Amino acid sequence: MRKTRYLSLSMFAAGIVACQVIVCTFHADYLLIQLTMSAYYALVVLGLALLMGYAGQISLGHAAFFALGGYLAAVFSSSQLHELLSPETILALSRINILYHSDTHDALYLLHPALSLFLVVVVTISLAIIIGIPILRLKGHYLSMATLGFGIILYRIFLGTKVFGEADGISNVAPFTLPGFFTIGGDSSIRIPNYYFAWVLVFIALILLFNIIDSRVGRALRAIHDSEEAASAMGVDTGKYKLIVFIISALLASIGGFFMTHYNAGIGPSEAGIMKSVRYVSIVAVGGMANLWGCLIMGVALNYLSLRGYFGSYDDAVFGALLIAIMVFAPNGIFQKSFFEKLQNVAHRIKCRFSK
Repeated sequence: MRKTRYLSLSMFAAGIVACQVIVCTFHADYLLIQLTMSAYYALVVLGLALLMGYAGQISLGHAAFFALGGYLAAVFSSSQLHELLSPETILALSRINILYHSDTHDALYLLHPALSLFLVVVVTISLAIIIGIPILRLKGHYLSMATLGFGIILYRIFLGTKVFGEADGISNVAPFTLPGFFTIGGDSSIRIPNYYFAWVLVFIALILLFNIIDSRVGRALRAIHDSEEAASAMGVDTGKYKLIVFIISALLASIGGFFMTHYNAGIGPSEAGIMKSVRYVSIVAVGGMANLWGCLIMGVALNYLSLRGYFGSYDDAVFGALLIAIMVFAPNGIFQKSFFEKLQNVAHRIKCRFSK
């Protein structure tokens, strides 16, 4: 099992490098923009795949966590910081190097990047705990509606609050720069480093999730997925494990939103919209809820096509239709052995019918 896992991860890494080389060889490095963005969206999909496929918890509010990380990054790295702090406080914090002066992107003072990321992690974990403890007691459609309600609340907050830019969102977000490292931003001269950074995050997330799945926690999650009552009767602390997975999936989404906002230099309230959450659920359903590789492949493919504009104005309709089709014809996703066997049987029946 471990050898197969290492081989799969090695092939994945080789594919990422090969993709960049091929794109740059044909002078189409502009495609790296959508590929990089697809990697950040893939973090949300992977976290949701763990939550849905292994813990059996359906969340329709994960777009809110993605937007939370993005909006916090935007506030900390733009002139919006002046909406939260008084000039005296800003000056005092700048003297102890928590804030640093910058005239880039119309921002006078910015929060130190490392501290900014740390605060995003702390806020996300805290909110996931506050939200997760009560709503994870629910099951089925009650859980789905509760997470949907959470997503709507954050969406309305982002849409109606001045510090979050209201309907316009926040633009002119400064790049994420750490001394001695490259800059995470949208400049064309750093497309390749940004591409690899995004996919390294995905690679690390995959290793983390595979280790969780193969651990005692993973076995507990599978037991909860099969029957929460039976798992609880066997001594599994179902509440604790569901909360841990919820926090991990929320954290992956928030980190993806954080770096995406720095990469795009802005974020809007649509990132927290209901249809964004439906999109993530659709991708997980298509890829196979308990299949991280399937979810990753479908997440990258569908998000890339969407970002390239292949779906046009029917973007949300496409993901909604995909979700309906998968639930009807392949509830376990298309990357399931049984589905391919059904296709083979159908093909065999058609062949026999025509051969007569």
